[in-house]
Amino acid sequence: MSLTTTTRGPGDPRRRRVLAGGAAALLAGGGAVLTGCSADPDPGERSSAEERLRARAGRGSAALLERYDATIGAHAGLGERLRPLRAEVARHAAALGARPSSASPSASGSAPPSGPSASAPAGTSRPAVPKDEKAALAALADAERRTADTHTAALASAPPELARLLASVAASGAAHAYLLGGVA
Repeated sequence: MSLTTTTRGPGDPRRRRVLAGGAAALLAGGGAVLTGCSADPDPGERSSAEERLRARAGRGSAALLERYDATIGAHAGLGERLRPLRAEVARHAAALGARPSSASPSASGSAPPSGPSASAPAGTSRPAVPKDEKAALAALADAERRTADTHTAALASAPPELARLLASVAASGAAHAYLLGGVA
């Protein structure tokens, strides 16, 4: 018994139609891509917009870092729980280009100073922290959520590399908010 299979090669009319259709679609799509590229702002404008977006996101993370410092300063008993989250927020702020001058907890685990924030501009004080620990954690969780929401909203106007960073920082902030809510 002989089994013969017919394979269709490059000369097959059906294959040529599929390839021709794909090429036509590619050319049509390529025209749209070229048209879209010509409407983009020049590279100088893109980098300037990106810098403003990055700076705004960095300021938000730096403000969140100040809130962590204020909470740890007001509730020293929460320091052990909050230091790992605070360290993440400090890394986020640094990745976004913020230069917080806030005293970071040392390797020995000491809390930041409890006086006016070293990272706050002259004449301003630390964020208000509720006197109750549970309320302080809830306020910190809310600040994490707001910051994560702001980073998420910025994704629409961010270039790809910055969008990936903002998405990662926003996801981390959402996880922090969840963890802080679970603690409270």
